[in-house]
Amino acid sequence: MPEAAMARTEAEAHYRDLVRLAYFVLPGNGKRFYRLAIAQRIVDGVLGGGFPGVRARTAAKQRTKVLRMAMRPSWRLRIGLGPWLRALPAKLPDPALTKALAGMDPATRVAYVLRHIEGLPRYAVRDQLVALRTRDVWPVIDAADATERPAARPEPFEPTPVRLGRRPVLPIAAATLTTALIGTLIATESGGSLLGTPSAEARNLRLGSAAPGDWKRRPHTLDVWPARGDLVNDKAFTARALNAWSRKARLAGHAQLLYAGRVGGVPTAVLRHRDLLARYTGTPERLEVTAGGTDASNPIALGGGRYLLAPWDTGAVTPSGRKVTVTDGVTDAVTVRTRCRRGPLFDVSGLDGARTVGEFGGMRPVVLTYRSPTSLTATSPAKPSASPVKPSASPVKPSASPVKPTASPAKPVRLKAATVRLWDRLSCLLPQAARPVIEAVAWDFWSGSLPHGGGRAQWVCTRLAYARGGDTAQATLVREKESLTTGWCDGRRPVSGTWWKSPSDRWYYLAAAARDLVPHAQGSLVKPKVTKRLLVGSAPEAKQRPQTPVTLTARPG
Repeated sequence: MPEAAMARTEAEAHYRDLVRLAYFVLPGNGKRFYRLAIAQRIVDGVLGGGFPGVRARTAAKQRTKVLRMAMRPSWRLRIGLGPWLRALPAKLPDPALTKALAGMDPATRVAYVLRHIEGLPRYAVRDQLVALRTRDVWPVIDAADATERPAARPEPFEPTPVRLGRRPVLPIAAATLTTALIGTLIATESGGSLLGTPSAEARNLRLGSAAPGDWKRRPHTLDVWPARGDLVNDKAFTARALNAWSRKARLAGHAQLLYAGRVGGVPTAVLRHRDLLARYTGTPERLEVTAGGTDASNPIALGGGRYLLAPWDTGAVTPSGRKVTVTDGVTDAVTVRTRCRRGPLFDVSGLDGARTVGEFGGMRPVVLTYRSPTSLTATSPAKPSASPVKPSASPVKPSASPVKPTASPAKPVRLKAATVRLWDRLSCLLPQAARPVIEAVAWDFWSGSLPHGGGRAQWVCTRLAYARGGDTAQATLVREKESLTTGWCDGRRPVSGTWWKSPSDRWYYLAAAARDLVPHAQGSLVKPKVTKRLLVGSAPEAKQRPQTPVTLTARPG
């Protein structure tokens, strides 16, 4: 093949790859032709039209720019879309996969597409997320890997660039006319709405609310939460909120209004559809949709530090003891006191008792649970780990399904002051949650005195469970003035180890396990000895931390 033809072939493949990435990374799950047209417009704008020659470094920059634009597309991309709609290929991608991607946050969606559609290795995905300025990239990749894979596979499609000369956007007058003409055609397929976004009425999506007293007579579920707020009877506002959600996602049936009112002066509506929550603040571009779980007692974040409580909850108190004013179920503004703005938020009390809830960045704070060392008992033999525990290992390891402790679940209770302080420390050591958190449990599986003047310490396994499955668990060695993250932990049979520097500047390997288990370590440690479930071994060179891996297992004791 001639060199010029080969270069053009490579450039065409590069163009198709970019369009493919943009198509799957774009938010929502609207009509395929509309989504693909926006994807092509993004790529055409980045490449300048045509099939330019491409070098490796240029290609990487172009891919980063395309991904950044597709993650959070500007509304202006919808104006003057006619040329791209007319240039769509005959064969369009299967919509099943984009529906599965719609519930992910933008960074997780990028990681999933790169890992499981493009087939890139984890390190390459990590580099791309860093280029996109994503924080805490490894938890994002872990969340993408833990997501259940849809059965649908992406079909090939052959987009070609739209050549508009030097100006990638049509003049406003022509764009408006084109939009109107194309919109008329699309309305035939989409149920009467412009550009493939039918109204809630066209999709037969109805908005309702529970009767004010239902929660007093029926089981306490989200279904019995009444609609609250001073805009509940503003039908025009709630209709706009419902239509904004309908345009963003394919919903049908019944949506529940939970709140409509002014939050810090901002008109805000919160709607629910099954396990999804939508928070609307006045314009379609300010609509946030996320999986909210099905727990009926967790509050709902309204924004501005205010929270909507369950109708059976009557009071809230901050960890410092300040009473939180609650008006019509809405709290006064409250913020988490930790530096990372994650952790214990307030104690809630009501007919279902008192409990402590914590903030982890989602739309719903979660109940914080604590288990003491005596509450965990290993009832089945622990299997040795197949891979060594390395000092540089990632502290989080996801699983496809939640890990459940062998102990029976405890009823949520208000945490004691010492436990709240422990959660304050643990919360900032945990990575930023990549998805909405629905459960947070801290298992204090060992406590005692560290050797060689190390003082009192406790080893904690902290687990966060995500909405729609998956979890992360991290072990932490907590001392009075020091906390060390020590890798992934298994809540059923927790065991963890780390190299630790004593007050005398000597290195020791420490490991601990839950009750009825004994830690066992193999590797570069000298004369390991276990006392009261704490293993202590010396480093080969006392003043130098070993870099070789240690294989750590837990055995019945």
